[in-house]
Amino acid sequence: MGELSRIGIALDSDLLKRFDRSIEKSGYTNRSEAFRDLIRDRLVREHTAAPEATVVGTVTLIYDHHASGITEKLTEVQHEHHDLVVSTSHAHLDHDSCLEVLIVHGKAARVQHFADILIGLKGVQHGRLVMTVPSLDARHEHDHSQAHAREHPRRNSRKGDKRS
Repeated sequence: MGELSRIGIALDSDLLKRFDRSIEKSGYTNRSEAFRDLIRDRLVREHTAAPEATVVGTVTLIYDHHASGITEKLTEVQHEHHDLVVSTSHAHLDHDSCLEVLIVHGKAARVQHFADILIGLKGVQHGRLVMTVPSLDARHEHDHSQAHAREHPRRNSRKGDKRS
């Protein structure tokens, strides 16, 4: 963390009481950390709204594995967008339902489009995309993803194969 700055804000007393009750339920020990988290969340939302922003996130899917062709279609779409998929995890919830969670990394617009395709597949009962930023550093607004990609190339399962 950088140098701390103190600020003062004026709030309606009832709003402040409601805020205090809310942050107490969430486990905050002081208002400052709660305000910092609110600010960070706002900055993350602004950053991930930019189509060319580099984001990381998860796509969470619940689907009926008995739905005609759903597992094959999910696999096909993931292979078509393999450069966005970092990892997947699959769980059998019951006789009919599966949970699939994909960790994704890429440009916000491409990640959103990929998630929309997956969530829109027939047989997917519920899906959600959550995007965030690899690091939120207000001092460095520019994108470090290109330099980082050169320093740490991602590899797929075949030896020597590189993805960017």
